[in-house]
Amino acid sequence: MMIRYGLGLLLLSAPAVGQVGAVQAQGEEPAKQQKGPLVLGAYAQGSFIIAHTPAIRHLAVSHPTGFELNLQRQTNGSEPWHAWYRYPKLGVALVYYDYHNPVLGRSYAATTYINKSFLRRPRHELNFRVGTGLAYFTNPFSLESNHKNTIVSSKLNATLQLRLEYDVAVAEHLGMLVGLGLNHYSNGATTKPNFGINLPTVFLGFNYHQQRPFVPAVRPANDTPADLGRNFLNISTSFGLKQRSPIDREKYLVQSVSVLGGRRVGRKSNLLVGLEGFYDRSLLQEQRDTARTTDNLPDVKKAGVLVGHELLFGRLAVVTHFGFYLYNPYKSNNFYYERIGLKYHATDRLFGAVDLKVHRGSADVIEWKVGVKL
Repeated sequence: MMIRYGLGLLLLSAPAVGQVGAVQAQGEEPAKQQKGPLVLGAYAQGSFIIAHTPAIRHLAVSHPTGFELNLQRQTNGSEPWHAWYRYPKLGVALVYYDYHNPVLGRSYAATTYINKSFLRRPRHELNFRVGTGLAYFTNPFSLESNHKNTIVSSKLNATLQLRLEYDVAVAEHLGMLVGLGLNHYSNGATTKPNFGINLPTVFLGFNYHQQRPFVPAVRPANDTPADLGRNFLNISTSFGLKQRSPIDREKYLVQSVSVLGGRRVGRKSNLLVGLEGFYDRSLLQEQRDTARTTDNLPDVKKAGVLVGHELLFGRLAVVTHFGFYLYNPYKSNNFYYERIGLKYHATDRLFGAVDLKVHRGSADVIEWKVGVKL
């Protein structure tokens, strides 16, 4: 499969750059505490389903249509990373799709996202949006009642959004938005079949801007991270659940442990290298189903080495890993694996993450991870 892994409007707008000093001198709250202006949007969307595998060609015949409501808050420089990314917007969205196919039904999704500007002028802007969240499907796969739905096998799925958006002012606070995007839905092999849905999408709608044009707060004179150039150690463990096949409905536990060394090499980036081990209990059952005898079966545990990158947004990071198995007696997959995920530091030491581990573009397991940074 292809991965191919909310509301008040009466808030104070950020003051103009030339006014910040005067406003703060008059006793207003400093830029550190001010909230950025809001953007409220409503979009219609039209799509088609990519037949990325022959097993879903019978379903890639309709043209899904949908609707989205979203709320974005403009970052204003209250944190150093806002300026590093040219003051992106942070948003939440509710997305509805009707697939115009009784096998697929409808979906309802809630996502969070970041919207980064490549071009921003007083009357128009060009943005790139990436987001993730959860989606509910009304008609998932069922051996008894809906066996033709080979795309979606569970009611609850993860979603990934990629978009290019152009917003042009049609009134003082109103902008018209057009865009192209890709929506991906999958459960990460938690339940099978899991080919997933990929929806190239065209958007048309309107945005209400609380403040336009947006003027950021003053950027700090020194925004160099305190830990730039420092080394660190991450120790973590994870668990996940996966299903082997549509017939075997049992969910098998998958666990991992990792020890990674890292270094902050820039304002936006950490580089990582380290070792990790895996124990996938579904492989034990796979062995029993395929082996002539259960004597002297190879070990299903695996160990690997990885290199990785973290793209930093304050306490949040987008994680990408590429690893190779060094210990892999039971050859159930390729010798390498990939991972993409989201990591969040609850404190300077404690973090959690949700990752999708992949073998050659095919989802293996969703990993729920906790760890410490030393």
